[in-house]
Amino acid sequence: MTIKDVSMHESVKYVEPVNLYGCKLKENTFIGPFVEIQKNVLINKNTRIQSHSFICSGVTIGENCFIGHGVMFTNDKFSEGKVNFKEPFEKTYVGNNVLIGSNTTILPVKIGDNIVIGAGSVVTKDLLEPGVYVGNPAKKIK
Repeated sequence: MTIKDVSMHESVKYVEPVNLYGCKLKENTFIGPFVEIQKNVLINKNTRIQSHSFICSGVTIGENCFIGHGVMFTNDKFSEGKVNFKEPFEKTYVGNNVLIGSNTTILPVKIGDNIVIGAGSVVTKDLLEPGVYVGNPAKKIK
């Protein structure tokens, strides 16, 4: 377990083991076990992150969100056909009141407010209109 250089409100709860470093966790955040949150990540208030999820550098998650078990955020689309080893990495923005189902993969995108993403989905493009999205790639179904 590593907790290093974390700005954490006193109301934050986490279940060990976790790896948290260089991130900011606002009021009433919950972090489940086996979660890693890297540097330059902001988790806003009243957000719950379930076990085995990975939140890479450059992710901002809004208020009142739920991140299911095993959700993977990425910060490189390999758009040049190779891995980017240099910062800054690509950014991901998740709005307020977003629910992300278990085993979803999120590429560097913008996700608007009031969105539900079904379990096992792969988000490859911005999702800006409120609604329910599912599939690979994730598409709006209602």
